[in-house]
Amino acid sequence: MTKQDLASTWHTEESLPDPLPDSPMPLFRAWFDEMVAAKHTPNPNAMTLGTVSAHGRPRARVVLCRGIDPQLGHITFFTNYQSDKGRELTANPHASATFLWDHAQRQARLEGRVTKAPDADSDAYFAKRHWTKRVGAWASHQSQPIGSRDELIAAVGRVVEELDLDLAALMAIDEGGPDVVIPRPPHWGGFRIWIDRLELWCQGEGRIHDRARWHRELHEHREGELHTYTGGEWSATRLQP
Repeated sequence: MTKQDLASTWHTEESLPDPLPDSPMPLFRAWFDEMVAAKHTPNPNAMTLGTVSAHGRPRARVVLCRGIDPQLGHITFFTNYQSDKGRELTANPHASATFLWDHAQRQARLEGRVTKAPDADSDAYFAKRHWTKRVGAWASHQSQPIGSRDELIAAVGRVVEELDLDLAALMAIDEGGPDVVIPRPPHWGGFRIWIDRLELWCQGEGRIHDRARWHRELHEHREGELHTYTGGEWSATRLQP
């Protein structure tokens, strides 16, 4: 069997670059943007977020990635800081995330350190949300028990009253009326995952996939409440599937 025969039998629809790029971030961002633009799934920005509980148990759930910074090397998602994942990330600020774009035969896996996003970023994103989601962020004590659905809806009603919101004005937003200012609750905001390990994967015939991993060292910086990282040079390794 010739080299051409082998290549045609165990082919991939696409391959990772050879040689591998110095940084994986531009390619990761290009994949993400392509998937979002194509809209083959309702939530192409969905990712499985992994954390670790206080008892050392792995925990996973699906959240939506709301931003990728290829230059600094972090991704952003938003949540209730008092939820299970919020508490776990505060206690142990390390996370993993996996994107599966099955229709495109691609996968991206990452790991890194976690910080809260700047308040200005959280305020800006919160202001863009549909008014029902902004009210809901105040009403839901995420991950906490509740007796019934009726109790949860009643909590929403109390928030409308406590924030002195006009329900008619809120509903008019959907018909093109002016937006209503709803402040961001202090328990809700963004997290950044500063990536120190990123793996990209393309599906191949016979499970001979194309797979590579990059890693880098992160250097911590603190200035008052601002907590960030800078990364060293990436190191790339092609992996067997």
